[in-house]
Amino acid sequence: MTGFGKKVLQLPGKKITIEIKSLNSKSADINLRLPSLYRSKEGVIRQHLAKSLSRGKIDCSIFSEVTGIESAPQINETLAQGYLLQLKKLADSTNSTGDLIGAVMRMPDVLQSAESELSEQEWELLEGGLIECLDLIGNFRSDEGARLKEDIDMRLKNISDGLEAIIPMEEERTVRIKDKLMRGLEQLKVEVDQDRFEQELIYYLEKLDVTEEKVRLRAHLDYFEELMLAGDEAGKKLGFVSQEIGREINTLGSKANHAGMQKIVVGMKDELEKIKEQVLNIL
Repeated sequence: MTGFGKKVLQLPGKKITIEIKSLNSKSADINLRLPSLYRSKEGVIRQHLAKSLSRGKIDCSIFSEVTGIESAPQINETLAQGYLLQLKKLADSTNSTGDLIGAVMRMPDVLQSAESELSEQEWELLEGGLIECLDLIGNFRSDEGARLKEDIDMRLKNISDGLEAIIPMEEERTVRIKDKLMRGLEQLKVEVDQDRFEQELIYYLEKLDVTEEKVRLRAHLDYFEELMLAGDEAGKKLGFVSQEIGREINTLGSKANHAGMQKIVVGMKDELEKIKEQVLNIL
């Protein structure tokens, strides 16, 4: 959701600068700064921002700079003269001195904008510049999205590789558990019913079986990839799927009962946390 766009428009006697910055946010939080002349178009500008950027903390600033006399503010001479007469009278009565003209120019409504209404031509140019600026942010976001996808793909592959690395450890774990139980029974020096022993062993190993977790985790990883390739605004969906991936990884860890598997699970959790951080940047 991060992006920046800037557009400068040159009009007769005036320069307009449009700057838009977008940061990560769960919703569309728009902060708009406009010259008073453009206030009548605030609703339309907000619609353009919300439609184009969807989500994010969006700061949009539009600045207007006078570059020619035709756009310079006009002095309300009648009002200025009235202020000046009153200030002179006050200065004489209090025996005060000072820059009366400077004081007058700071009085309310002495300076008036040369334009009382926004012309249709100027609005068309402004709206076009706003759309161009939003397109720049869209390109910025697309480039960032490509980099994010590359990073997430790498981490998804690391998790998938971890799943494959667990497979040979499961057979090793079964042999180790069976040997451990046998040694324990030998130390007790009692007769053992081999059929009953096999039944109990199978029951114990079934409680530690992670086949279902691996199947579900693989399905979640595939679905995550599908959502990224879909091209829609899937940020929230990706967040939900990453939570499901986390549940399966946690269950793998709780059932592992094997140092090597636990180590792999820790690595998978680390990769998932980094994926979750990146998902926050996706619309």
